[in-house]
Amino acid sequence: MFGVGLPEVAVIVFIAVLVFGPDKLPDFARQAGRLAKQMRTFAHQARDELREELGPEYADLNLRDLDPRAIVKKHIYEAMNEAMNEDEEARNQMVPLGADERPPYDVEAT
Repeated sequence: MFGVGLPEVAVIVFIAVLVFGPDKLPDFARQAGRLAKQMRTFAHQARDELREELGPEYADLNLRDLDPRAIVKKHIYEAMNEAMNEDEEARNQMVPLGADERPPYDVEAT
């Protein structure tokens, strides 16, 4: 989630045991758990208040949709799909040249 793997967690736990000692560590872990639970509760309350204030038309609002990275990614994918569809349509409209026909040649383009 935060880019922290198992080795990093092990190092953090080892340092916590060294700094706080094994007798105080369960109390700190309990406090950290309570803090995480409170933060999650605050986040859910804020989300619910936002949905309430915006009205029923935004009842299905997902806050991840408001992430700028997700918005940009969505528009890029849409543009790429449109470009691919246009290229496919252009290929479908192409007519092969006959045996005696030459392809167009632009002197200024080369």
